[in-house]
Amino acid sequence: MQGRQFFPTVKIAGLEVSRLVCGTNSFLGYSHYTAARDQWLRRHFTVDRIVETLLEAWSQGINSIVGPCQERLAESLKAFTEQTGNRFIWIGTSLGSPDMAQQKKDLEFLAENGATFGMIHCGYTDTHLLSAEKRVEGLPELLQYSRSLGLIPGVSTHRPETLPVCEAEGYDSEVYILPHNVLGFLSPVEIEWVANIIRQTSKPVINIKPLASGKLTPVEGLTYVYNAIKENDVVCVGLMSPEEARDTATVARNILLGKGERREMVFTPSKSTVQLR
Repeated sequence: MQGRQFFPTVKIAGLEVSRLVCGTNSFLGYSHYTAARDQWLRRHFTVDRIVETLLEAWSQGINSIVGPCQERLAESLKAFTEQTGNRFIWIGTSLGSPDMAQQKKDLEFLAENGATFGMIHCGYTDTHLLSAEKRVEGLPELLQYSRSLGLIPGVSTHRPETLPVCEAEGYDSEVYILPHNVLGFLSPVEIEWVANIIRQTSKPVINIKPLASGKLTPVEGLTYVYNAIKENDVVCVGLMSPEEARDTATVARNILLGKGERREMVFTPSKSTVQLR
């Protein structure tokens, strides 16, 4: 694609992954807000609109996407590739079933539909975590099954203690997914604990929910997370439009490159008295 922007990358399982990756909750109708917003998102995000946003994300140097084994996402990624000849690294996750047989079916879907990674969803991981025994029941088998399908195995969790358990037991996870934001949204422990666990984890961590599902601005959320994590970690943000893809990528790029920026301010009539000129 002509004029593609530079974006910093890290190596995950030998692949160059942009340090900002595209999330998919908005595309698939998971707002973490209201059922009404979920309904609107599912109606709004046709395959064409998803592709439109992905085109801008790609042009900004974002080369990877985190998302579950769902038909609409698979169809959208296929349409993007057919239209451009380019291919996102699909960091695929299973769905939330605690049933191992269903988890294996989800991984098979990912392998059949072009995903690069096969991450075990927190719906399985967190329901099978036995903290006192320092293990996740059945997880080694699922990670092995993911790799046997040609996927790169990984673990998604909402429980920070999962990471040291997996590291201590030597589970075959090339990368982890964990919520991390300055509000502590979707985290059971203080943000200092989350950040410390991430920094002590040898494998890369994909930090999801950095904007707490829209409760933080990109400057607020990304500045905290990028400064709290390791240099080989990445951040995942859901994008609602091409404009948002461009703006979020610009904020993240400037933070990573140590550049300040003069941002266009969001104006409302109530701010008319605080303008300097």
